[in-house]
Amino acid sequence: MIVDDHGAVRRGVRQLVESKPYYQVVGEAADGRAALAIAQETNPDITILDYSLPELNGLDLAHLLKRTFPRMEILLYTMHDREEIIMDVLRAGVRGFVLKSDTEPHLIAALDALSIHRPYFSNAISETLLEKFLETKPQPCASSLTHREREVVQQIAEGRINKEIAEILGISVKTVETHRASAMHKLKLRTTADLVRYAIRNNIVQA
Repeated sequence: MIVDDHGAVRRGVRQLVESKPYYQVVGEAADGRAALAIAQETNPDITILDYSLPELNGLDLAHLLKRTFPRMEILLYTMHDREEIIMDVLRAGVRGFVLKSDTEPHLIAALDALSIHRPYFSNAISETLLEKFLETKPQPCASSLTHREREVVQQIAEGRINKEIAEILGISVKTVETHRASAMHKLKLRTTADLVRYAIRNNIVQA
């Protein structure tokens, strides 16, 4: 399955993947929530996804996919190479990481590795970073957002009101308000504009 909000990227990746007779693209999605629905229908072996996605960002989507489909392998195909992003997706269970600036053989090599359940990371991740992750048990940061709080933040940053968010996430308006207030408190933010700026800076939404 290919998940990217740019049609040209999806077409390019599909063309490359289907140039190999042993791979088949079972579905495409332009946002995280559509990807969840397609995954339920097709149960793909590997999902190629971007980090910055509408509706549900790549990090939270990865968490949900791994929780629902533990055997699914996830390849993050993105332009973001910040260390904190890499560490977050590793903790989410992502075992493949290729930058969009990498050459096409990297993408195929990643698929080949993941197809036999072996990790693959392009040069974006140094051996030091991998060793750091493997040798140290991640400690949760007191100020970090929960997955639900980050979902709410993304919906707010995308311009939706509490009632719309409640309908999309299947929770009450009061629960949305609670998550919103909790996120604002943890991040020490005061206004919706501050929250939007935070979401953009941390690639939860695109500017």
